[in-house]
Amino acid sequence: MFKIVPCIKYDNRSMTPSSHDVVIEVPLSVFVNGRHALTAMISPVMLEEFITGFLYTERIIRKLEDIDSLRIEEKDTAAPSAGVLTKNPFSIMVSSKTVLSGCGGDTSYLDPDRLPKIQSDMLIEPSTISKIMKETLVSDLHTRTGGIHIVGLFGPNGKICIIEDIGRHNALDKVIGYGLKHDVDFSRTIVTCSGRLSSEMVRKCLIANIPVIASRGATTTLAINMGKQSGLTIIGFVRGHKMIIYTGVERIISQEPV
Repeated sequence: MFKIVPCIKYDNRSMTPSSHDVVIEVPLSVFVNGRHALTAMISPVMLEEFITGFLYTERIIRKLEDIDSLRIEEKDTAAPSAGVLTKNPFSIMVSSKTVLSGCGGDTSYLDPDRLPKIQSDMLIEPSTISKIMKETLVSDLHTRTGGIHIVGLFGPNGKICIIEDIGRHNALDKVIGYGLKHDVDFSRTIVTCSGRLSSEMVRKCLIANIPVIASRGATTTLAINMGKQSGLTIIGFVRGHKMIIYTGVERIISQEPV
């Protein structure tokens, strides 16, 4: 996930030859039923989980069994590629995407009237949110490089997985792909994130029926509007025992009146 690169370190008017740990970024090309579906700038790990989660959140597949075969070619590790065949050979995105590693990514068109509604009766205590956020943010890779996002998936029994990637959208797709491969009931889960909660992050949670998403960072107005309309609980700025609950407060168990 990282390599050591030469650099010059500047400190108090002094320049010294040195080296630094830098995260690896590669372009992953994915072909679905023979057609190019996307090129993702991604960390080169858990590629199968990413592809599975991405196809699911783009609704190219509805369940894991819709994938007939998935093959990843990594002969050129600087530019891996993957081929997917689905049970429905006509399943394909309308146009190919380029998913960038930056915060923007590539957002699907959002029709508020067609957003799925969260179906879950899960409740959660603020102390649990604080605890799992702290667990999510423990990352040796982030300490070494400062260049990755972290997304966690937690259930009633604690951590299901914590995944790192240069892009938070990529990490969330990997988390969802991992959940699909391990038969996770998403309606009983919480997603935690190290970065901003955008409309695209919210959209992916809605499609997977994940009822709570929490971050140590901020959110956006469109994400909040989507959460209100769809019954998703959105929590930002989780720092210690403090947090901001933007939507879905009815899912939070608290002894204090709201």
